Amino acid sequence: MYHCSAAIQIFNQCFKSTINTELVRGGHEPIYIPRSQYYPWDRVIFAHGFFSSALHEISHWCIAGEKRRKLVDFGYWYNPDGRTPEQQTEFEKVEIKPQALEWILSQSANFRFNVSIDNLSGDPHYIEQSANVFKDNIYQQVQVYLQQGLPTRAKQFSDALIAHYRSGQSLNLSEFKREML
Repeated sequence: MYHCSAAIQIFNQCFKSTINTELVRGGHEPIYIPRSQYYPWDRVIFAHGFFSSALHEISHWCIAGEKRRKLVDFGYWYNPDGRTPEQQTEFEKVEIKPQALEWILSQSANFRFNVSIDNLSGDPHYIEQSANVFKDNIYQQVQVYLQQGLPTRAKQFSDALIAHYRSGQSLNLSEFKREML
């Protein structure tokens, strides 16, 4: 039911011909690659064929502005697993909006969302403390998105997921509970 081919098909139907962007199954690491003289489409490449990875990378793409969509990986920095508390704080700041949007897209597809701290080798005491604040921030951002509206591309993709996975049954605020995180 949640095979990556469905995410690819839905995304590409929404955006490949209109915004020249395609979703592509990748290998170990996700990446965004803008079009070039050698390849005519921007590529949102997600990891391992995981449905959740596709939704996460799409979330980053939905938030990225026009200038960022011209940069490899939207111009973001990435520190690998084992980040210091300071690096983890910065990671969490830039991940609030994408993970909030990922949660909404997951709900649009009736798919379980899991918060990603993405720092398994980091300081466990700090991770435990910061995780609850991070989850609260994600929850608050979801509320903002649902009350003020989603970014245009996110809304289009959410609607397509809802049509495919929920028979058009719309989302409502009561589906998003802080204790679900």
